[in-house]
Amino acid sequence: MSLDFLLIQFLNGLQSALLLFLLAAGLSIIFGMMDVMNLAHGSFYMLGAYIGLSLVRAFGNFWLALLIAPLVVGALGFIVERVLLRPLKGRGHLDQVLLTFGLALVALDFTHATWGANILSLQPPPELAGSLPLGPVQYPLMRLFVIVMGLLLAAVLGLIVSRTRIGAIVRAGVADAQMVGGLGINISLIFSIVFAVGAALAAFGGVIAAPVVGLKLGMDAETLIAALIVVVVGGLGTLRGAFWGSLLIGEADNFGRALLPDYALLSVYVIMAAILLLRPTGLFGKKT
Repeated sequence: MSLDFLLIQFLNGLQSALLLFLLAAGLSIIFGMMDVMNLAHGSFYMLGAYIGLSLVRAFGNFWLALLIAPLVVGALGFIVERVLLRPLKGRGHLDQVLLTFGLALVALDFTHATWGANILSLQPPPELAGSLPLGPVQYPLMRLFVIVMGLLLAAVLGLIVSRTRIGAIVRAGVADAQMVGGLGINISLIFSIVFAVGAALAAFGGVIAAPVVGLKLGMDAETLIAALIVVVVGGLGTLRGAFWGSLLIGEADNFGRALLPDYALLSVYVIMAAILLLRPTGLFGKKT
């Protein structure tokens, strides 16, 4: 096994991990803060990718699509939270699961009717179409861009959550939403904004992933399952848990596919089971 092979697999795993982080971060905060089990979160990722494809076809500009698609999906997430999820507050997770699973099916049918069932591809922008020498190997610029953007967004989100007033409100909301509301803060608006930001992050991940992994029906379910595993491993309501959980699961899955393709999925679940046996609340989750 050569060092070139290990380097390529590590970078591929890092890219997959950071895409997972963009989904798991929003999913973890939404569940931890709002107690909402959102099975439609993967649909935001899928819709971001397909809307980005349509924008590139219409305007011929990947960067414009990368800006507009997350805003559109974020606005959709805001509406979903306000109109559909808000009335279910206090009714338990079963109602949320049924509603969001139904929304995921609606999104899948809408995608099928609008873009068809064929596997589609989104070409990277000309600036990212080549490759970059990393020692003895050449690595695609688009994949490096995904890694850089994932790390940058992780750093920005970490600073916002740990160093700003809105971040303090979000952290307090995860700990005790009723107490935050009792301080005169419009916690329902904060909930809606957090949900919308989570949807926009997932859509952003969909747009930057499209040139790398392509677009196909079912990409929402694949990413949702992986993101849920990350949330369980990292712990609910913590960006740090989402980040390190994504790195662990992303690298394990990628190296598993490369070294033991018949047991790749098993390796991920073995890691999850081992962590839950040692820390039932996840790596950085807190006991409640």
